[in-house]
Amino acid sequence: MDIKGIIFDLDGTLVNSIEDIADSMNAVLEAFHYPTHSYAKYTTFIGSGIRNLVLKALPKTVNSKVEIGQIFAAMLSHYKDNCTHKTFVYEGILGLLDRLAAKDIKLAILSNKADALTKKVAREKLPAIFEPVVGLTTEKLKKPNPEVVLKICKKLDLPLKNTLYVGDSVIDIETAKNAGLKSIAVCWGFQSKEALLAKTPDYIISSPQELLDIIF
Repeated sequence: MDIKGIIFDLDGTLVNSIEDIADSMNAVLEAFHYPTHSYAKYTTFIGSGIRNLVLKALPKTVNSKVEIGQIFAAMLSHYKDNCTHKTFVYEGILGLLDRLAAKDIKLAILSNKADALTKKVAREKLPAIFEPVVGLTTEKLKKPNPEVVLKICKKLDLPLKNTLYVGDSVIDIETAKNAGLKSIAVCWGFQSKEALLAKTPDYIISSPQELLDIIF
């Protein structure tokens, strides 16, 4: 494959961030006297941004827009201060990135995590080889909207046919399809292999080494 660039999802793809996300959301839920959730449960909540996470974590009986807004703001604040305590890079990712960078493949990150938080996690946990690193700035641009993917490709002068999108969720597969990129779904993230296969990605892999095998 003549791959010139790769756009990566962040959470569940490059880093495992579930415990920091869950710890922050649970701290906020406790502060507002609502039930908390297990780490496993949070894997079903993430992928569509923090606002959506808050809505899923709250009891269905909570419908006050004012209160939801307060909880969302509290979650953003708490997670901003605690988003890298337990978050770690998946095994094999650093070696993968070294190989890709050595081949002059352009690398970018696109996440549905808030933009400032995406940049902070990438800056503190990953090598400085991604350009650009983009998180969510407005709900209308949230994946699977392909608009930001297309802007990244244009900025980096990457032909769509020579660019891959790598992620761990069905949203990532849909994003790739909507943008006209080949999709690679990873099985070490937060969604099941069965759910990923149902969206028919171009490739599905169980280790970072398999991505190198596909490309080289």
